[in-house]
Amino acid sequence: MTLLNAPEYNRRRENRNRNLLVGSGVVVLLAVVIGLGGYIMGHGWFFSLLPVEHRINVFMNTLEAKDYSKAYGIWMNDPDWQQHPQKYDYTLQRFTQDWTTASDWGPITSHDVKISKRTGSGVIIEVEVNHRPKHLFLWYEEKDGTLTYSPYELGH
Repeated sequence: MTLLNAPEYNRRRENRNRNLLVGSGVVVLLAVVIGLGGYIMGHGWFFSLLPVEHRINVFMNTLEAKDYSKAYGIWMNDPDWQQHPQKYDYTLQRFTQDWTTASDWGPITSHDVKISKRTGSGVIIEVEVNHRPKHLFLWYEEKDGTLTYSPYELGH
């Protein structure tokens, strides 16, 4: 094929190719923005830690409502814990005491989940409690869904 017998210009095909190229660029740019945005905002790549943060939010709301039995079930990841309370060394009585009188924050009246970070086998979640400058750090164990106090703190 020579330049003299080149195929005829096809406007429809050229428009389609241009639109596919622009659309692909927009999709890649959107993926980068969403991926980095979640990480920069402290919610994990592509906002992957939002389900864990939601679970912590539900747990803290339950504590605010003073429904310690339900909160204990969330803490142990066992909503039917009352069917077998002997299974746990950490009792409801001790749990209630830890979240009220023995707590550094007293009874929970307000909270704000600040940031979370995946590390090792779980997620560390930072929570502002009762508008105090000292924040609470919780650990969500991914393999069994239980909560505990985090041995680590997140730095900003």
